[in-house]
Parts: sequence; C-alpha cells; structure tokens
Amino acid sequence: MSDTPLFQTLHHICVVVRDIERSVASYESRGVGPWHDFPSLDAFKDDLQVPDQGAFFDLTYKYADLGNIQLQLCRPGTGPSPQRDFLEMHGEGVFHLGFSVPECDAAEDRAADLGLEVLLRGRRPDGSGFTYFDTAGDGAGVVLQIRSTSPSR
Repeated sequence: MSDTPLFQTLHHICVVVRDIERSVASYESRGVGPWHDFPSLDAFKDDLQVPDQGAFFDLTYKYADLGNIQLQLCRPGTGPSPQRDFLEMHGEGVFHLGFSVPECDAAEDRAADLGLEVLLRGRRPDGSGFTYFDTAGDGAGVVLQIRSTSPSR
C-alpha cells in the first residue's frame, strides 16, 4: 500500500444546482467559463453501483476548466440519488470534492483500509472511473470522490 494520501490531488469541485442553465449564465456573467457538456455517463453502464441507475443516467453535468482546477455543476433528475437528496436537504451547494488517483481499484482498496464506505461507484471497461465515499456526515462536510482516467486493465 502506498504512503501517498488518497485525497492529495484535487481535480474538481462539484456544485449541485436546481437550474443548470441559470447557474452557467450566472458564472459566465462573472467571467467563469467557458462551460462544456459532460461526456455521456453511458460508459459506466456495465460496472455501476448506484442506488438507482435511472436516476444516475438522469444527472446533468457541465464543467469549466479553470487553470488549476475544474468546476462542475450537477443538476439531479427527479429520481432518487445522493445528489437529489443533498439538494432537497441542503439546497444548492458543494456536493463533493473530486481527487485524481492513478488507479481507482487500488485507491478504493486503500480507502477501505481507512474505514471509508463506498457511496457510488462506476468503472469503464478499461478500469478507469470513479468512487464516491460516504464522508459528508462523518465530519468531512462533503462527499469525497476519487477518479482516474488512466486505464488499469
């Protein structure tokens, strides 16, 4: 097991919003952007652990690369999802911090050794993907996520 902390390389901050177009317009009016549509989530359909797959595929994301970090906006659909729960309980705000890791499965194993429980998980056929950990209520204040775009298989 590596001694490098899992949550060391911040990649993005994700904000849950009610009206994604209104939010984009608000950020753009302040010079934040340009905004892009998030790639399709369909790549995760064969290896996906979420409470409701329909609700997962109904999430809408947009992102802006801001030099040293990515800002993401997420609009949950009407189905049950952690993002929808967050929006209903807290209103709009930061849902998770996303950290880059070299390889998701190994990082997820390290997180399990730290006692972290998986909230959501998805892998592409090449092994790249994401894992969200159930950390919002244990003192972290937000969900922590790991992500990797590097193939591991």
